[in-house]
Amino acid sequence: MHLPDEFINSGAAASLAGAAAAMVGFAVHKVRQAFMEKIPVLKMRLASFPDFGGESGMSLESRLSRYGREQVWRMAVAAALIFAAQMVNFPVADGTSGHLLGGVLAALVVGPFAAIIVMAVILSMQALIFGDGGIVALGANILNMGVVGAFGGYAFFRFLLRGAKDKKKIFLRSAFVAAWVSVIGAAVAAAFEMAISGTESLSTVLPAMTLSHIVIGAAEGAITVAVLAILMQRHFKIAAFPDESSDEQ
Repeated sequence: MHLPDEFINSGAAASLAGAAAAMVGFAVHKVRQAFMEKIPVLKMRLASFPDFGGESGMSLESRLSRYGREQVWRMAVAAALIFAAQMVNFPVADGTSGHLLGGVLAALVVGPFAAIIVMAVILSMQALIFGDGGIVALGANILNMGVVGAFGGYAFFRFLLRGAKDKKKIFLRSAFVAAWVSVIGAAVAAAFEMAISGTESLSTVLPAMTLSHIVIGAAEGAITVAVLAILMQRHFKIAAFPDESSDEQ
């Protein structure tokens, strides 16, 4: 799934990098809003400094909330888990191999916007340190696996749960389908990017990418469900797991 530099031309890479930067920046903004809280802080003044009046001795300061601290820890755990899992490749067919993308898994554990940040960090480390995916193609890979895979997969997961009477009962089933679809969606996006770059014609690359990732997506779904089940057994908080109020709606 990681696109190397030679698969994306410079024009497409620049456009995709700009789009990826915009999406990651927006995700950081949304996460920061959720993680920070305003705390009143007493302003210290020098005794000799003249007091002109009209100002309160208190000011508001933004600090990481308790929820924010907990979520940062969960993001770190999710990033470490997905980073390690992505290093393990499994054979698919005709000499091809696949690995966990982890976008839907991250989105379900820490939320969709936090998942974009988690995937961007993972993909950046892989490109810069391990050479897995090109640096020029980093924007494309973040869009494919972070935005289409994580955010798009999460949106599809929410669609599957909408209207269900017992959301908890179909939680893992919906997670499997969403993870499977997210891999196919990311593969389709990569196919279009390669076609736009002139690497290969769309009629050739789209069927090849789609068919191979149908199998990879099934493995993605199975791994996602297995990891979620283990986390739930250990009472690890899953951001997307329905609460009692959502079951009643």
